[in-house]
Amino acid sequence: MDESATGDTAAEPVTDPAAIPPQKGTVTQRGIERIKAMIAEGRLEPGQRLPTERDLAAQLGMSRSSMREAIRALTVLGVLEARHGSGIYVTQLEAGDLLETFGVVADLSRGPRLVELLEVRRVLESTATALAAARITPEQLAEVEKHLAAMNATDDPEVILAHDLAFHREIALAAGNDTMAAILDGLSSRTFRARVWRGYQEEGAFARTRREHAAIHRALADHDPEAARAAAAAHVGEVEQWLRGQLEG
Repeated sequence: MDESATGDTAAEPVTDPAAIPPQKGTVTQRGIERIKAMIAEGRLEPGQRLPTERDLAAQLGMSRSSMREAIRALTVLGVLEARHGSGIYVTQLEAGDLLETFGVVADLSRGPRLVELLEVRRVLESTATALAAARITPEQLAEVEKHLAAMNATDDPEVILAHDLAFHREIALAAGNDTMAAILDGLSSRTFRARVWRGYQEEGAFARTRREHAAIHRALADHDPEAARAAAAAHVGEVEQWLRGQLEG
């Protein structure tokens, strides 16, 4: 069916996805945008089952094959999910699911792009740590302390790095911002490689990492947001500076 053949839409409200003027891009891209509009406008709620592929294609004036591709793309993005024997549903639209593809971009980045990602992490990590200093509960602080103690109790690089990731993940959760935590989770796990390189190639890297983590922990325990912000920025900045040096060397 011709994509423009949606009938007389003059009387339709502008929020009706079927009344959205044709957009640039493929038919599949237009289908993606129209389904997203239905979700954004509350026509489809988190956890709600979509109409059948046939009905949705007819409603939006698209072929079933184009609708199928649009649904597949939104499933990959974490917006929709297929439930075997039940149909297609809108996910709960959790930040972690929607930002999962961001981690793929970070994981594939190399060279200058990896430095850019470390810059982003430095900004977000320092902000999250400052928020955590103001909001962290005794239970959350105990979790942070547990990972700090584990890092100090071993010289095994893999164990240290595992607790390093967990240390920062607990702090991001304590900040109380799920979206920021999801972004940082992707950045932190994907910058894992940079910390590995640094640990193996630069003598004393783990000793410095321990000192930097101790400074972050002190600021959290003191509930001092500005000290926490500075300590976190210095910690990530060390890794960033090392990587810049490797690229320029």
